[in-house]
Amino acid sequence: MHKIVLGTLFAIGLSSAALAQAATDFASVDTDANGGISYAEAVLAWPDLAEEAFAAADIDGNGELSAEEYDALAGASVPAQ
Repeated sequence: MHKIVLGTLFAIGLSSAALAQAATDFASVDTDANGGISYAEAVLAWPDLAEEAFAAADIDGNGELSAEEYDALAGASVPAQ
């Protein structure tokens, strides 16, 4: 399932450059400190983030990224070294 989500993110055009440019941690993106990152918060950090990419990363479909979902999204954008 995890591979499907990551593949979907790349398939819909989420560029690794867009996320790599934003060196942000979960707490700094979660501007209202409610424990979840909304699309509005995410797009402030990553202006090129497509709604489809956000929705694909939102595994539980609650409209916000948990810390785990955020880490998966951010990790998908970092090239292996």
